[in-house]
Amino acid sequence: MAGRKATISRETRETRIDLSLVVDGSGRNEITTGIGFFDHMLMSLAVHSRIDLDVKAKGDSEVDQHHTVEDVGICLGRALREAAGAKAGISRFGYGCVPMDEALVEAVIDFSGRGHLVFNGEMPVEHVGGFETSCIEEFLRAFAVNAGLTLHVNVRYGTNAHHMIEALFKALARALLEAVAVGGGKKGIPSTKGVL
Repeated sequence: MAGRKATISRETRETRIDLSLVVDGSGRNEITTGIGFFDHMLMSLAVHSRIDLDVKAKGDSEVDQHHTVEDVGICLGRALREAAGAKAGISRFGYGCVPMDEALVEAVIDFSGRGHLVFNGEMPVEHVGGFETSCIEEFLRAFAVNAGLTLHVNVRYGTNAHHMIEALFKALARALLEAVAVGGGKKGIPSTKGVL
């Protein structure tokens, strides 16, 4: 399965994104989006999912961070979908529940081919390290829809937004690691339809 990799580029009037990933990697990453806290979260996603991830993004941060964060989500989703191919032999479902100090976040994935997000979580502040916390849901939606996966994220509790968001990215990473895993002699498509 060493061929599970993809490279995606996206250029609009608002952003330029170059992203590549290797599903069966080690978590190696090189990420530059111009948004320090977001870079840190993407690094965490790569490390804990063991997906090698390179992201170079430039966006209209003089407007706000929304376009950059959303477009990175779009590219990450498209790259994962391409890298997964027909999804033969994958586990398909993934679950991650991660604590970080007082915060606890749960992420559940069905790599179903149907992009959908359910997000339950309110951040106690509007910014963390200059990062606009309202962008989290937009990133998750763009990622889920473009990857073709059903994603449920529940921020169960927390008071520190940094901890809540970091636990979220780590929970998503753990769910991804499980959902895309191949092994145990599985060869077919994990669906009664025969296609995902």
